[in-house]
Amino acid sequence: MKLILSEEQQFLKDTAQSFARDKTPTNHFRKLRDDGNAKCWDDSIWQEMVQLGWSGILVPEEFGGSDFGIAGISVIMQELGKTLTPSPLLATSVLGVSTIKLLGSDEQKKNYLPKIVSGEATTALAVDEGNHHSPFDIEATATLEDDKWILNGQKVFIIDGSSADFILIVARTSGKKGESNGLSVFIADKNSTGLEVSQISTADCRNYANLVMSNLTLNADALLGEVDIAGEIIEQVLDLGRIAMASEMLGNTEEAFEITINYLKERKQFGVLIGSFQALQHRAAKMFCEIELTKSAVLAAMHAADENSNELERLSSLAKFQAGETLHLVSNEAIQMHGATGISQWSPLAGMYADMRHLRFADGPDEVHHMVVGRAEIQKYDLW
Repeated sequence: MKLILSEEQQFLKDTAQSFARDKTPTNHFRKLRDDGNAKCWDDSIWQEMVQLGWSGILVPEEFGGSDFGIAGISVIMQELGKTLTPSPLLATSVLGVSTIKLLGSDEQKKNYLPKIVSGEATTALAVDEGNHHSPFDIEATATLEDDKWILNGQKVFIIDGSSADFILIVARTSGKKGESNGLSVFIADKNSTGLEVSQISTADCRNYANLVMSNLTLNADALLGEVDIAGEIIEQVLDLGRIAMASEMLGNTEEAFEITINYLKERKQFGVLIGSFQALQHRAAKMFCEIELTKSAVLAAMHAADENSNELERLSSLAKFQAGETLHLVSNEAIQMHGATGISQWSPLAGMYADMRHLRFADGPDEVHHMVVGRAEIQKYDLW
């Protein structure tokens, strides 16, 4: 497995870097937060991303996309993470596109994927139902009555749930809670009768929501693909989302580290640069080593996804928890080394720390992904 970027991926990375620096520096996010923007992303900025083709990175060419793979969109997420740029890329262009692409019929792909590519539609994926991330612990039900699907239940902590035009709802059509079989995905307009969406107020103003379905009635063609087969596909979709989030956290980490190193080179105490203090050099070296490990983990996961490797689940979880732990280390150390200036509203470091907290919980906390990797490693040795 090559742990390097292709020429096309490097071009996407360079383009995203220029875009983030010019269009969405950290004060862009700060303004959205302070203005109380409900979406916490800017429509005009999103349309510029659409014009660059980013909304269709994972969409096959026959539906108007570029099909550059998860590595292509991950390098974009990495650069946007450096300036805390909020956008629907994760919820729509990774989770939404992947769900429709892997589950939908040809007709459904023709209907929805071009709308995503053009920026006409955004999506949110509704999976979890409780505080503990467990994609198969689904109790929300969908029953077929007179060619109509009737959905009842609730979903929590849905990324972009309050702003999405369409909600992709995972519901149980057979089997019982905890089973991977018997799950199906339905696509519902956000304004559907029987669908109540409630936005969650978060520390960094990111867009999350809970939803309640009370006899939500959908046409038969709202079912994506076939009934009862979505369980394993949703796991694959979530793996791709984990890689994208790990990439965003990696970019966040790299920026926090660069800001800190520059500060060590400029700040003086007792007439000398604080970067000359051995204790701070050791702490900086520790951060650097962890960042390099994280880069390798994220690159390995990106390539595993695009090569359809059977190591995808293990490597995506590895990338997610490694990126989360490294961002926690670096953002915390960066603030500590900066002192009071690190937590001022004018410093991006406080925003990076807050960003770290929500990304480490999204799609399961670090402990869940530690467990996934641990089980995969133990199974290699046939201990039981």
